[in-house]
This record gives sequence, structure tokens and C-alpha cells, in this order.
Amino acid sequence: MSESGRVPVAVAEVYYRGIGNKHLLRQPSLKTMRTDKTAADLADTDRTPPARPARASTRRQAGQTTGGIVISHPERVVYPDDGITKQQVADYYASVMKWFLPGVAGRPVSVIRCPEGTAKTCFFQKHMIQGLKHVGSARLKEESGAQASYIYLRDAASVIELVRFGVLEFHPWGATIEQPDRADRVVFDLDPGNNVGWERVVAAARLVHRLLSQLGLESFLRTTGGKGLHVVVPLNPGCPWPQVKDFARTFAGTLAQAHPLEFVATASKARRNGLIYVDYLRNSRGATSVASYSLRARPGAPVAMPLRWAELGKLRSGRDFDIRSAPRRLARLRTDPWAGVDTLRQNLDQVIKKFG
Repeated sequence: MSESGRVPVAVAEVYYRGIGNKHLLRQPSLKTMRTDKTAADLADTDRTPPARPARASTRRQAGQTTGGIVISHPERVVYPDDGITKQQVADYYASVMKWFLPGVAGRPVSVIRCPEGTAKTCFFQKHMIQGLKHVGSARLKEESGAQASYIYLRDAASVIELVRFGVLEFHPWGATIEQPDRADRVVFDLDPGNNVGWERVVAAARLVHRLLSQLGLESFLRTTGGKGLHVVVPLNPGCPWPQVKDFARTFAGTLAQAHPLEFVATASKARRNGLIYVDYLRNSRGATSVASYSLRARPGAPVAMPLRWAELGKLRSGRDFDIRSAPRRLARLRTDPWAGVDTLRQNLDQVIKKFG
């Protein structure tokens, strides 16, 4: 360089790892001096100069704030078939938060993340993600006996923060982090196989509801956002996981034996054709089921929607509600369709005696 520090008088060839602020080279290493080149020769280069990196503050300003959380890449389309963006997902959860949060707060939760949208890789995650500040972490024992660190939702900021990290679906345990050894939910997932009409799924849910009532158990109804329905039995006080698992397996097996042309209780897909699979495997320690009001990472952005039993006959499928229609439904509701689900007192002690 000249004494002024502005006009280059020599050319050097160097290795470097990148270009930082003020166009300074990162970790430069001299390879050789190029006496065969002049500064004027470099002006004729056909190489495209590297783009100046955006400042961190500029990147932050590009995001939008929802519930106090900056949503990065808010314009990213995460449901490509429907043109639904990441910001719209955040707005959806913010709009249904008072309904959604009570069913997930304080529970170990697994999530489905689709950082680049549903058209690309999505994955199930239950452990802490680096960079999370509002989401809690609890070390718990799984059914296998191994210890694992689970994430859990503390508040609305936890939900929106996970959306910022690409989460679309939420799948909580049927227990809380305060009492992980005691289940307070039994979930029967009625999953229709091929060639099963929707009217059969509706009839199956009604039958399960009636049989549970005969056992003295009140149950609640939810669409899954997929093909089927959930019948959910709240337990208060909760019951030990082995007891819940035994009850769920016995009930599903009895149902399949009594109605072999309608139900199957084995997970083999080869045996489900024309039958409704009664999935009871969600009722063991560490297993999860989709949360009420959660989106699903499926075309149309469907929602798992709690319903009154009187509404069952109006359903056309388990995907009747989506990211657009769910908030409209909630705005019309005068009372919670699952009112009393957290205060209803019932458990399995007396029920198990009826099974003999």
C-alpha cells in the first residue's frame, strides 16, 4: 500500500476463511506475492465480488413480532399447497392461545418441526433445541427406564418461540411434569383403514362413548386433523401408567373381539383393511397424542378440534377444521366443548373391577 493507505501498489495471493465487517479477511494466510500482476489487472477480473453480509440488526428488523417473539423468515411458505406462511402459523396459535395453552402447559411435549415447510423434511423432536429461551426442560424417566430431557411449555411465549423454530404440531404426554408417574388422560385413537366410510367412524366413536359410560367413565371427543377421531377419558386423580396401559389394552382388545368386523386392536397395517384400528398404544409412559387445537403438518393445515358429542353427526371427516375455520369456530363458541375436563373426578380403580 502507498503511504496514503488507499492506492494498492502490490498484489498478494492469500488464503482466507471468509470476509468480515468492513470487508476485512478472516484468518488470512499469505500464499505468495504476485509480481506478475498489478492492481490495474485486478480491475478487469470477471469474478463477482462477495455480497456484503447483512448486519444482525437488519436481519432482526426483517422479522415480525408475535406475542413478544420475533418470527424469523415470516414470509416463508410452510404449507406450499395452500400458500400459508410461517407468520400465519404464528398468528393462528396466538389467536387460539387461550384455548390451546391449558391442554399443553406444564406437560412434557414432543413437537413436529418443519423448518423449511411441509414440502421438505419434517422431524419429531422432544429434546431441547439450542437457542430456546422461553421453553422449559425437565429430566424424566421413560417407560424403558432411561432418563431423557423433555421440553415443556411454560406459557404463550413458549408456544410462539417453538413456532419460530419451525414447529407446526404439538404432542403432549398424558401427564404433567409435576406428576410424570401418573396419567391423567386415556386416549383411544380410532384410525380407519382403507375402504372404511366416515359413517362407520362416527358409529365407532358413539359405541366407544356408550361402552365407557357403562363403565362409569365420561369421555370427550376430538377430531385428529387426520382420518379419524380421538375419544379422551380424563382421570382425576391420575392413575399409575401400568394401570392405564392395562386398561386401554383390555378395552381395545375386548372391543375388537366383540366386533371383529368393525375393529382391530393390533398395529399391523396388513390387518387394518376395511377395519377401524383402536390405537391404545398412546397410553404408556412417554407416548404422546396430538394436542387439542394443534395444527397438523398436512395439506390444508388441518386442526385437531375438540367437540361436543352432539356435534358428531355434523362432521364430514376428521379434517373438518383448519387454520382458517378453527378461529372462526372458537369466536362463535359461548362455552368450552370440553368444559369440566380438568375437574371431573373419575379414575380406573372401580372400572378395573368390572373387567374382572
